[in-house]
Amino acid sequence: MQRRTLLSALAAAGATTAAPWAFAQSASPWPDQPLRWVVPYPAGGGTDVLARTVAEAMRQTLGQQIIVDNRPGAATNIGGQAVTTSKPDGNTFMSADNAILAFNEHLFTKLPFNPEKDFTYVGGISRFPLALVVHPSFEAKTVKEFLAYARANPGKLNYASPGNGSPHHLAMEMFKNRTNTFLTHIPYRGAAPALQDVMGGQVPCMFLDLAAGLPVIQSGKVRALAIGSAMRVAALPDVPTLAEAGVPNTEVYAFQGILAPAGLPAAITARLNGDLNKALINPAVVKRMTDFGMEPLPGTPEQFRAMARAESKRWGEIIKAAGVKLD
Repeated sequence: MQRRTLLSALAAAGATTAAPWAFAQSASPWPDQPLRWVVPYPAGGGTDVLARTVAEAMRQTLGQQIIVDNRPGAATNIGGQAVTTSKPDGNTFMSADNAILAFNEHLFTKLPFNPEKDFTYVGGISRFPLALVVHPSFEAKTVKEFLAYARANPGKLNYASPGNGSPHHLAMEMFKNRTNTFLTHIPYRGAAPALQDVMGGQVPCMFLDLAAGLPVIQSGKVRALAIGSAMRVAALPDVPTLAEAGVPNTEVYAFQGILAPAGLPAAITARLNGDLNKALINPAVVKRMTDFGMEPLPGTPEQFRAMARAESKRWGEIIKAAGVKLD
């Protein structure tokens, strides 16, 4: 996303939030203490690094320290529960991705919270597409050839993922659904070992997020057949989109935003959203996102909520058709 587009989106967001933000500044001392940013993944991963980068930029405008609290486990549900049981005073919020925003309500029979009712949607942070990649020695050089191979060898083509219910797993389930093909899922405990086995040739293919996979693709350690975004990625100009490759209606990307407990006052929501949008045009943040193959996702709380709920509906249909469950 170009800087001009980001500035336009920020201006649009500011137009809807200026009044309550001004109220927050005049009528409330918030923030008057260090804030807690819950990350539902271990320290050191992509979500954690991104949260710390954005938190540092937001600290500069909020005027308070933001302490990152890593709460991994249960497909992000542990972190989500920690936030929903916190006071809606603006002092606790969290990184939220596809899992808590779009997948888990369809993957689990019971959740400790309702993602539609138990959170305040603050704003988007970023999104990044997933790419269909294969080992360099794999005989298919295009998506058309890949599909021909899969159909000629039903059930014999394996694919890796970081685990059941991950965006990478469900991206392939959508691909299978759209192309009427069958591939065998090999789940791993994390993205690193899954990618390692694809690079090593033990498993021929996977959907790989560009945040982790862009350097690997650019180095030739895996070959990208297509990108799951609406348009080609500037860093990989020769790689077609799935639609261009003959698989329409198959946009697959990971996205992240910020959630806070339900009942957060509108003035504080507006202030957090405004500072988040400012962070998304901070040069250090933009550079870090670009390095990870990410696209900033500024906008209003209402836009973020609408996108998340639309994604939940879209992925719920795929999860139901594939029969995927995590309990």
